[in-house]
Amino acid sequence: MIANLNIVPKQAQVKKQIIALGGGGFSDDPGNPMLDLYIIVQSGKPKPRICFLPTASGDAIDYIEKFYKAYERLPAIPSHLSLTKGKTNVRRLESFILSQDIIFAGGGSPRLIMKVWRKTGMDKIIRKAWRRGIILSGMSAGAMCWFSDVLSNPKDDNNFKRISGLGLLTGSLCPHYNNRGELRKAFSRLIAQGELDNGFGVEDSCALHFTGRELHKVVSAYPSAKAYTVRKAGLKASTRKIKFIYLGAD
Repeated sequence: MIANLNIVPKQAQVKKQIIALGGGGFSDDPGNPMLDLYIIVQSGKPKPRICFLPTASGDAIDYIEKFYKAYERLPAIPSHLSLTKGKTNVRRLESFILSQDIIFAGGGSPRLIMKVWRKTGMDKIIRKAWRRGIILSGMSAGAMCWFSDVLSNPKDDNNFKRISGLGLLTGSLCPHYNNRGELRKAFSRLIAQGELDNGFGVEDSCALHFTGRELHKVVSAYPSAKAYTVRKAGLKASTRKIKFIYLGAD
């Protein structure tokens, strides 16, 4: 069922990787670990160290518990960092993050994740980790944050609007593209208005895999889970489906 999980580039040739999930994975679809396994395999290690950053959720305990429940059953060494509660030591944070093979940023509030990471210096540490070849991954807000343009949550701003992301990747990303109609419409509207840069619409259980700053491939845990390019076309936004690899194909 997971024959395609080993479709990986040689690690010596890939220095920087970002894997951005539209949704799914351990938190939304624990019964299907394909995307989680795909992320693990990209490290090239039999049991990589993976650190969960649940910042966007306010370090929700139940979210952290879901992560451990899933990853303790997978070939990985899981850990997590809570940044919204208590004081943080930048040197210790950096030392710990740079000892990891994979970073996974969880979903929640895009504004919160960017605010806390900048306040704690995690944004700079993440950039250093990426430059060193530590895999960056995440879902929902934790997938949007890697881009230059991020679509905020109306719960934070009373309306959808652009906020600045880390800028490791140019453009923007809309997660949950298949089941969050209000998010999808706002994303297209802001791109059409020129307030958001062109980007990607990514459905749940689908992921974009970037090497360097370029899209390397799109992978999916279900044959129906897809991703799209979303670009400004005059006064509208146009979408085009991206070719993807179904990880469960024989």
